[in-house]
Amino acid sequence: MARNPRSKPIPRPARRQTLHRLALAAAMLMAPALQVRAKSPARRLTPAQTEGPFYPVSLPADTDFDLLRQGGAAYAKGRPCWLEGTVSDATGQPLAGAVVEIWQCDADGHYRHPGDGDRADPAFQAFGRVVADAAGRYRFRTMRPVAYSGRTPHIHLKVKLGRRTLLTTQLYVEGDPGNARDFLWRALQDPADRAALTLPFRPVADGLLAEFHIVLAA
Repeated sequence: MARNPRSKPIPRPARRQTLHRLALAAAMLMAPALQVRAKSPARRLTPAQTEGPFYPVSLPADTDFDLLRQGGAAYAKGRPCWLEGTVSDATGQPLAGAVVEIWQCDADGHYRHPGDGDRADPAFQAFGRVVADAAGRYRFRTMRPVAYSGRTPHIHLKVKLGRRTLLTTQLYVEGDPGNARDFLWRALQDPADRAALTLPFRPVADGLLAEFHIVLAA
């Protein structure tokens, strides 16, 4: 049978160019879907909890990262610890400039607050505030939280960005026997939420270390 003179085979170099163009076009069509997938939240958000009644009415003279020093006074009670971590959004991007605040009772279980009878030790700063750096990192020097009547050991934490409060929550001590009796810890019914807010306090050279990585819908 005679070959149709109009159906000539495509030379090999031209065929390779055609296949390359087709592959490039397919990649361009897939790119938007890949971008959407890359931008979708991949990290669990940090659970929120109540602020509680003892957020400071008036701030101490110092509001820096070191709660164990208040002016010229050093606080010697309790077990010193570091609390550090990162602040990021749900895609893992650091939230540079986010303000992280913590507050807690002293080693005798008293808050720096009129509602607690102003019984707090003045040497304990009780409240600290730091700004997350370019990598979203923050760090505090404080003490391992202690229990008081009706509550298991905990540290209150708040994160702000500009005028917005992005998170208010509480942090707990892993393995503390008071956790199971604490009404707010028990309110975290999802085991993943409990795990996110219940931190191991590991021994280090200068006390204890607890790491808390904060993930926000910013």
